[in-house]
Amino acid sequence: MRTALVVGTGLIGTSAALAMTGRGVRVHLRDSDPQSIRTAASLGAGTDSEPEGPVDLAVVAVPPAHVARVVVDVQRRGLARGCIDVASVKGGPRRELRELGGDHAGYLGSHPMSGREQNGPLAATADLFEGRPWVLTPTPETDTEVLNLALELIALCGAVPVVMDADAHDRAVALVSHTPQLLSSMIAARLESADETAVRLCGQGIRDVTRIAASDPGMWVEILAANPGPVADILAEVAGDLDEAVRALRELDSADEEKRGAGVAGIEDVLRRGNTGRARVPGKHGQAPAAYRTVAVLISDRPGELARIFADAGAAGVNIEDVRIEHATGQQAGHVQLMVEPGAAAVLESALRDRGWSLRQV
Repeated sequence: MRTALVVGTGLIGTSAALAMTGRGVRVHLRDSDPQSIRTAASLGAGTDSEPEGPVDLAVVAVPPAHVARVVVDVQRRGLARGCIDVASVKGGPRRELRELGGDHAGYLGSHPMSGREQNGPLAATADLFEGRPWVLTPTPETDTEVLNLALELIALCGAVPVVMDADAHDRAVALVSHTPQLLSSMIAARLESADETAVRLCGQGIRDVTRIAASDPGMWVEILAANPGPVADILAEVAGDLDEAVRALRELDSADEEKRGAGVAGIEDVLRRGNTGRARVPGKHGQAPAAYRTVAVLISDRPGELARIFADAGAAGVNIEDVRIEHATGQQAGHVQLMVEPGAAAVLESALRDRGWSLRQV
């Protein structure tokens, strides 16, 4: 691939453009907002000049409701040899493209499974897709050249191609992306009018659950409006679990021993099912989940402390598989949780203690 056109210079479009320009592709940028184009171009994502002729690949990075119209415009104007979109919903745009008379041979729906809470070109990075799944939804009509161009783009972005049916994709993202976004927002909404004393008690658990609630509401309204049925189906199932959990908690509050026993069983059931479901979430590099040991280290909020911990772990010959930081409320300190292979935990604990670190039991 030598040339490309990116239509839509938000987070995803600009990140793809940065990845392509960084690997020698000449990228032309287009957006309804001239300022967004100028910002993306200033970051090195490409040029705002019009291509002299058809580019190799057009990447349509607009909200789902606009995908089909933009793809048809690109095709009818002969702007590219092939065209893909990167919207987070696939079935609706494909059906609308057919209604508008678009060329399904020259189009391929795709969805890079990566993003951030921030949006816009300033949030973009060339490595946004590194190691992440990138779903492709080809049909029997899809031209081989277009599929190859899409695979080349994915390779340039360092992502991992995954082939799926469009409707199956939409059901999957409803479960693993769209519904979690709504649930995160619902939990965070409880904090809106909460007492300040309660909010000050927020720990890592509530931070984890509400992290994605910081996402742009306008963007998510567009996404959910394009995939309402599958999301509603999953929310209905969650609502059933909530009803059962409420019933069980009411029973736990009862003086009747039989009811309390039923309440315990109900709560334990949902917690155990949660354990089972969580264990299916892919682990490091998308591999099967691994059982790591956690070594928690007290750390002060001073420059260089994290680097020192990693250096001491490296000197002990221990690889840190994952890491998270839990900040202490009202103090310039916190705990770093280092996830390591079970057999390396004792070695790491001994080495860190020898180097003066204070450890916490987890």
